[in-house]
Formats: sequence, structure tokens, C-alpha cells
Amino acid sequence: MSASSPAVVLFDGVCNLCNGFVQFLIRHDAQARFRFAALQSEAGQALLAAAGHPPPGPAGPESVLLLVGGQLYSHSAAVLRIAGLLGGGWRIAAVGWLLPRPWRDALYRFVARHRYRWFGRQESCWLPTPALRARFL
Repeated sequence: MSASSPAVVLFDGVCNLCNGFVQFLIRHDAQARFRFAALQSEAGQALLAAAGHPPPGPAGPESVLLLVGGQLYSHSAAVLRIAGLLGGGWRIAAVGWLLPRPWRDALYRFVARHRYRWFGRQESCWLPTPALRARFL
């Protein structure tokens, strides 16, 4: 992955689980390999459109997508690729690739469907601190 095309994590900006995941990535991504955009933001919408992905439907946005090298990953593939790009001990998540994709994605969709009830939601998107603002699109 070149510095000119960082991996972009698109996330549901009002989901507490998704915001926690982004904060986890920021803490563990010492090399700043990831950039972030809320799916509800103009930048997030533009990235989705450029990747040929439809805008979020009435059921709400997916919780996490990954855009890297012009390829958009969703569901379990996004999470497993993020873990692999994070490197270090997080690569152990690669064992998830051993599960059939329908099983992985079913688990992902189950958690995504219940994320607001289990983890809550915010009224507006989380705003990064001035020190982190450069990592957000």
C-alpha cells in the first residue's frame, strides 16, 4: 500500500460500536496506515459513489467498509483485511478466513443488526481531536 493511497475505513458515524472500533484502530495503528470517513459524511458518500457502492438504505449504513487499492471490502472481509493491515499480533485474526464466508458474514450481519441496541448510538457523528483530524476525510 503506497502513501498516496492509504486504506480508508468507512464506518457508521453514529454507532458506538463502530466509533469504538475506529478508536481501537487509531490506538493500535502506530504507522497511521488508515484514514477514516463516516459513511454519513460527504467524504464517505463520495468514496462510496466512486467505488460504485450504493448509498446507505433506509435500514441504515453497514457498520464498517474498507477501501484499499481501489477495492471495496464489506462485512467480514473488511474486518479481516483491516486486522491483516494492522499487522503485528492482530494478524492472528487471519484464522477467520478459515471459516466459510457465509458463516462469517452471517455473524457480521447479526452483530451489525443489533449494534444500536447492544452498544447504543449517538445523535451525531464523533468528532476527532485536532491531533487526529488529519486522519479523517
